[in-house]
Amino acid sequence: MSRGPRGVGRLNALPPHDAERELLSCCGSRTWARAVADGRPYPDAAALKAACDAAFTRLTWEDVEEALSRHPRIGDRPAGADRESAWSRGEQSGVAGADREVTRRLHEGNLEYEKRFGHVFLICATGLDAGRMLEALTERLGNDTATERRIVREELAKIARLRLDKLLEHP
Repeated sequence: MSRGPRGVGRLNALPPHDAERELLSCCGSRTWARAVADGRPYPDAAALKAACDAAFTRLTWEDVEEALSRHPRIGDRPAGADRESAWSRGEQSGVAGADREVTRRLHEGNLEYEKRFGHVFLICATGLDAGRMLEALTERLGNDTATERRIVREELAKIARLRLDKLLEHP
């Protein structure tokens, strides 16, 4: 019994609205999701990833802020049963076993970062332990706004690419 198309073929076959919804689980910017969905059909995953990267270059800061609003603070584990919450929990699994002091410092650092930059601290946390996330947070608090915005865009793109891989592998 066939389960239908998988991977890029599955994404190509979806109606536009459904494709955008699926892509929003990879990056919370509607502009990005629409641009990637509108570029279909893609011949393969490499072409899809190239379109993903190209769409990031066209995002305004407001588009990035929209995407950031869908990300929890580092250390805050979303409780939802949806795909995005599950992915976030997995990505932040390095915080799960952190001692109280590191957890406390992450929480305080998140608040300081949000006060300084006006948005959630974003890092591609996959494969990082809590200590490394705290170290990056502390380092980035010293950045100027332009530098931090560049880094946030890079981190958001990394997360989107990882999630896109997950979407293609396990819809």
